[in-house]
Amino acid sequence: MFCEEEYGMAGSGSDGTEGVTGGKSRFDDIYDRPDPRTYFRRLAPLEYEIPHHAQPVFRQAAAERAALDDGRPGRPAVLDVCCSYGINAALLNHDVTLAEMYERYTSPACEQMSTAQLAASDKQFYAERRRSEAVPVFGLDVSGPAVDYALEVGLLDAAFTDDLEQGSPGPALSSALAEVGLITLTGGGSYITDRTFRALLDGARRPVWVSAFVLRTVSYHPIVRTLAAHGLSTTVEVSRTYPQRRFTDAREQQYAIAAVRALGGDPAGREEAGRFHTLHYESRPDPR
Repeated sequence: MFCEEEYGMAGSGSDGTEGVTGGKSRFDDIYDRPDPRTYFRRLAPLEYEIPHHAQPVFRQAAAERAALDDGRPGRPAVLDVCCSYGINAALLNHDVTLAEMYERYTSPACEQMSTAQLAASDKQFYAERRRSEAVPVFGLDVSGPAVDYALEVGLLDAAFTDDLEQGSPGPALSSALAEVGLITLTGGGSYITDRTFRALLDGARRPVWVSAFVLRTVSYHPIVRTLAAHGLSTTVEVSRTYPQRRFTDAREQQYAIAAVRALGGDPAGREEAGRFHTLHYESRPDPR
């Protein structure tokens, strides 16, 4: 069971980082391109790797959730929040690794293609690698170009751009939420809050599990409280962390070290060694 004191989430306000100056570098410009090549080219030098660590975790969670008889017809869908170009969906449902995706999208051959040519090639590439255990995956991201591409090449079964930090789910997302059984998150813990999760869980019709990788620089506790209010119990293994990426510069590293310390964490050997690190939180219906 999640406990604020036990897991070092103490701190004032919503994220416990008051007084921390500077901040995390943003990459907004890589999400509004018509295909994922810029995304991979920009993140490759930073060794962005969290989807790789999430791949086996999400596969296990999706398999366990699919095996649960919840009394509704059809397989429960996975909703990947902040899905961008469908990276987690690709890794969940296809025999492909993140390293192979980096190699593919930064290759000279791909560089010469138009977006239409790349999309046609990707559609075949992923279809040939589709796993027999594939599950329906919905994507949620405010970037229209990113989710449109993921839809076009077959990585997502449905995609939505609703900004749940600012408003309620639209009719299409509300309808889709009735089929969601697992929510996944790797890249959005710094940008979305409990408002998004409250909106998603309020619209759920199946029992929903949540599997999230969250940077140690932000508090997940407000979201944990919202999940608890919806009957979900959260666990986290604090002894193990998962590296996300290298820092862009010394200023970003200083921010991360200060933010981790403000939340009661120890940056030694992790942020002090030059990388963001995440914790993995697993939330499932309280058995009591």
